[in-house]
Parts: sequence; structure tokens; C-alpha cells
Amino acid sequence: SSMAASEPAETSTFDNGPLHIDYAAGYATIEGHELSLTPTEYKLLVLLAKNVDKVLTHTYITREIWGTSWDSDIASLRVFMRTLRKKVESDPSHPTMIQTHIGVGYRMQRL
Repeated sequence: SSMAASEPAETSTFDNGPLHIDYAAGYATIEGHELSLTPTEYKLLVLLAKNVDKVLTHTYITREIWGTSWDSDIASLRVFMRTLRKKVESDPSHPTMIQTHIGVGYRMQRL
């Protein structure tokens, strides 16, 4: 089925509970407040959002973000995920949106 010319092939925004991402404008908000994300944090958030409800492996995520998947990249990823969670989760110690799959990777849960 061919899309109408006026419709973008890919949706330009994403909503999940309090989270709103505007891909075209390149920013994210939680309950209407803009998040001050680093470029890497934003890329991670978008990657998780575009694969919502799918578990993404450490290797997949690091290759998508950095183009490599060394142990050092996976260690960096953990740090970035921790800072990202502090910004998007109401209670980062009990995350509801970004789930950790120990030894596997991460998943954004549909709220």
C-alpha cells in the first residue's frame, strides 16, 4: 500500500506514559518538561523508543551508538543508562520505563 505523499513514512513523535520524543525537533520531554540530554543519552533514548518492548542487547546498542562493541563500550553504556534513567524515571532505583535485562541488555517498556 502506498502512503499518501503528505504522510511521513515514519512517525515523527513518540509517546510513552509521561515521555514524549519529537524526532524531527530532536528533543524529549517528561510531563511537558524538556529533558537536558547529552547527544549520546538522546541517541540511546531514541534507540530504545524505536524498539519499544524489545530487548536490545548490549552489543546491538553499543554498535548502533558508537559503531563498536568492546567491553569498554559496554561499561560506558552502563554509565550512560544510569544517567539517562536519572532523567527519565520518577524513581531511578525502581525503573518502570527502562528495564535492565541482566547480562543481556535493555528494554523500554510500554507504559
